[in-house]
Amino acid sequence: MKKRRNHSPAFKAKVAVAAIRGDRTVAQIAQQFNVHPNQIQNWKKRLLDSAEGVFANGSPQGKDKDAEGKIKELHAKIGQLTMERDFLSETLDP
Repeated sequence: MKKRRNHSPAFKAKVAVAAIRGDRTVAQIAQQFNVHPNQIQNWKKRLLDSAEGVFANGSPQGKDKDAEGKIKELHAKIGQLTMERDFLSETLDP
């Protein structure tokens, strides 16, 4: 039985872009990257389906900043809940 391979997102994108270019056949790309042609077609479809999202909400860096803000907010909430828990455990325990 063949071991299942996990490819990185960067590799998948590289293969999908090669398929989108159209300068080689899917069979040639499959041979070059040692990936099944059906898998290449799937990655190509996923890339084309999600390409609109890249331009929908601005640059990916903006999303990183939003994520950083959300993480800071969640860390603050964790700190608040930890303080409340500690306070309540001290007052409720004799």
